[in-house]
Amino acid sequence: MDSAASLGLAGILLLVVGIAAYFIPTIIAFKKERDNKVSILALNLLLGWSLIGWVVSLVWALKEA
Repeated sequence: MDSAASLGLAGILLLVVGIAAYFIPTIIAFKKERDNKVSILALNLLLGWSLIGWVVSLVWALKEA
């Protein structure tokens, strides 16, 4: 594999890992079967780009009912 192809593959891998990291609060909410998992998804999707929105959605997903 040449360097351009390996760089492209590394970029795709980084993108997939980044998206997975971005949606960690949503993944946790769905794994724990939270009643408000759709609301956590919406908050994570719309405000997760700001660190505050991501942290709030993470805390909400981890909070015991």
